[in-house]
Amino acid sequence: MAHQVYGRSRIDLCVTIMDKMAYQAPRGTYDLLPATAAKWRSAESRFVEWVEKFGYGEIRTPMFEDSELFIRSSGEESEVVSKQMYRFKDMGDRDLCLKPEGTAPAIRAYLEHQMGQTGDVTRLWYFTHIFRYERPQKGRNRQAHQLGLELIGSPSPEADAEIIEITMGFYQLMGLRSAKLKLNSIGRTATRQLFKEQLLKFAEPYLATLESEARAKAEKNPMRLLDSKDPAAIDHFVSAPSIQDALEPESRAHFERVQELLHDAGVAFEVDPRIVRGLDYYSDTVFEVTSDALGAQSSLCGGGRYDGLVKQLGGPEVPCVGVGCGVERLHLVLEAEGLDHVTRPNPIFLVAATDSARQPIRELARRLRQQGWVVLYDLDGANMKRQMKLADRASSRWALIVGDDELQQQAVTARNLADSQQTLVPMEGLPEWLTNQLG
Repeated sequence: MAHQVYGRSRIDLCVTIMDKMAYQAPRGTYDLLPATAAKWRSAESRFVEWVEKFGYGEIRTPMFEDSELFIRSSGEESEVVSKQMYRFKDMGDRDLCLKPEGTAPAIRAYLEHQMGQTGDVTRLWYFTHIFRYERPQKGRNRQAHQLGLELIGSPSPEADAEIIEITMGFYQLMGLRSAKLKLNSIGRTATRQLFKEQLLKFAEPYLATLESEARAKAEKNPMRLLDSKDPAAIDHFVSAPSIQDALEPESRAHFERVQELLHDAGVAFEVDPRIVRGLDYYSDTVFEVTSDALGAQSSLCGGGRYDGLVKQLGGPEVPCVGVGCGVERLHLVLEAEGLDHVTRPNPIFLVAATDSARQPIRELARRLRQQGWVVLYDLDGANMKRQMKLADRASSRWALIVGDDELQQQAVTARNLADSQQTLVPMEGLPEWLTNQLG
């Protein structure tokens, strides 16, 4: 029978509450409940532990920034700025937006706090929310989460290789079997301008089939046609010219060295001329990690070099390379590959057999928690039978029972909830006993 709450069952009460529910998470967002949050926390902890081995330090930037920051970094005509930003005016009539990506805010903080003053390389990592107004679909939400790295101050191919090696190392630590690295070089400004002209000429038959708005968008950034998901575009651009053929000697040498370093590190990759990245500030090396477990939205993460961004935001010329990893997509792949199991510690449940034991078990709970144990007990003065049911529902392996006899003997009665076997454990030796039983 369902437990009664003031004459009504809990099941009936929950149904009534749902019927009257006025509020839900906004479209394109979701609630992260405890079981799922534990999986996220496990992945984040592995990421932090891994990247800090390479000397990266955490940076946390505000959830909203001046809109001009992203207009200057991504370009006013970019889809992120023109269609996807959550943009608003505050009480002081300032033009602000919820941040749509993590790199520009990190660079803004780097400049504002003069982090490059010593001339040393700056290594940053972050975990942040990002916001983009787009059609929600699998692995793509209006509020999403991103793990990121920024290596600021080195022009060397070794910097590119370090970011990529860390990224692939993280996915390997997570056990992903389907993660594949795709690599490209898009050269520098002059190279890209020349290549865009060649690509537009090649694209003319395809562009003629598009409506005016789509055509205008393609003409502004024709390189984005290379990674279009439109089947007609995919077919047309199979034989498109490759930017690899247009690279200047410096970019070619840089890219060849990146590949050598990845070979030396044992990082498998595929050179794919269709990888171009969607933001205007990229140059030279670009890369994506994909997984076929994600279907059409196959990208797990993307990154590359962006040597012009610091100057674009008002600073000096400072070379940079970085990566942004989608957290939602990571967990979709973990789930698809059966790797999303996270073992949460089974709590110890303290049971007060008598009213006089309630204060002592509160004190015992504090001591055990300080020693690292997960401990629960009843808050509502329930009888012993009810407390034992609560212990079972909490998936406890052991219930530690304290009553008048135990208080007199300075001990607890430990009951194994799997077989109901009991043993009297002196309070003095309880930590050691728990370690032996639970590890």
